[in-house]
Amino acid sequence: MRRWRSTSSASGCHRRLRNPRCARPCSVAAFELPHPPARTTDPAVIDGSAWRGGWRQGLSYGALGLPLAFVALPLYVQLPNHYATVFGIPLATLGALLLGARLLDAVADPVIGRACDRWLAQSTRLALRRAAVAALLLALGFHALFFPPVQGQQALLWWCGLMLALTYLSYSVVSVLHQAWGARLGGDEAQRAAIVSWREGLALVGVLVASVLPALAGLGAASLVFAIALAAGLLALRQAPAPAQGAAEAAAPLLAPLRTPAFRRLLAIYLINGIASAVPATLVLFFIRDRLQAAAFEPLFLASYFAAGALSMPLWLRLVSRWGLSRSWLLGMGLAVVAFVWALVLGPGDVLAFTVVCLASGVALGADLALPGAMLAGVVQRAGHGGRLEGGYFGWWSFATKLNLALAAGLSLPILQVLGYAPGRQDAQALQALSLTYCLLPCGLKLLAGALLWRGWMRHEDRS
Repeated sequence: MRRWRSTSSASGCHRRLRNPRCARPCSVAAFELPHPPARTTDPAVIDGSAWRGGWRQGLSYGALGLPLAFVALPLYVQLPNHYATVFGIPLATLGALLLGARLLDAVADPVIGRACDRWLAQSTRLALRRAAVAALLLALGFHALFFPPVQGQQALLWWCGLMLALTYLSYSVVSVLHQAWGARLGGDEAQRAAIVSWREGLALVGVLVASVLPALAGLGAASLVFAIALAAGLLALRQAPAPAQGAAEAAAPLLAPLRTPAFRRLLAIYLINGIASAVPATLVLFFIRDRLQAAAFEPLFLASYFAAGALSMPLWLRLVSRWGLSRSWLLGMGLAVVAFVWALVLGPGDVLAFTVVCLASGVALGADLALPGAMLAGVVQRAGHGGRLEGGYFGWWSFATKLNLALAAGLSLPILQVLGYAPGRQDAQALQALSLTYCLLPCGLKLLAGALLWRGWMRHEDRS
């Protein structure tokens, strides 16, 4: 796609021609979309002219999000339950293994982010080739995790650890590259939110499929569908708008993104909020089976949750156009707290009530998926790193995501075991420990994240 060349005007205009009839500064007119965007206060915004906002561009970019999310649900939700119930791995041992594997993977994410920046700076073809190799390893590792060729607890633990490392690392390469690609498309708040919403909306479709397909067709069929969807997503990305190409920052320090104060503030909020979301994701199957005694309704609950998240994307985009990204995200946090407080009082047979909880928390999930990533893209642009260091920023962002999941699994599972809970136990003490950990712990963390968003981010925005 042909890109406009920057002129040497004193205003820094990036349009080839300036409209003499335009009463506004050219730097504002350059970012206009076919539909009126939300007002932006960003002092530095990448020219988003490559993104037109049509469904074809959105689908071509966002399609890869579907298989990446498809694989995430079995890895982060179903794998702990699978190894605990099918292979008899103790929860504490399994939690320690998951914590170690995810921490190892998380440490590699910033390095992967730097590599993605170099690939994107050289050419999108090179980046796509690297992504294809990682995708192949990801598909193989995913299948091997659920179909281990070994027996015995010790051998299973070694196999699971090695395959987790392979799967997590290859997943990170594809995921960080995909996120950096989207961030380089630029634009104002509304456009950034739309780009992320296409990616995360299709990701929720992938999670929705992953929540029902293994139960309906088995893990073998799910593994095959994942591999096909992954290949299709990469082919679609070839047709997506090309990301902005800047000079390669080969010598950029690994910690360069962390030197941006706004990024540190946003990362802290994202980390705490992410742990709050990861705890119930880790424990939801235990809660459904033992607290609600409604294992037969697992597909309904999971489908309601992820469908609500996907369908809520247009709602959050409308709220962003009226309230902005940060205030809309704060509303989503509040909705999640209300939903999980209600879940605390539920008991056996409360299928309808928990479905409502899933719908409400799913709508809140839409905000968690679409809005923080759009806020991060704005941070990168305002820091003057647009078109150069997106991979570095999203590498640290992915590090925080993995740390969320690692802490949720590595802490909540051993805590439950210490408090007397084990899968299948129905005594009052075990069920109370499960309910408190599943419901109240996320609420406390969400409230803390909301307070930091209000005081550490929104008030700073108002002063700037």
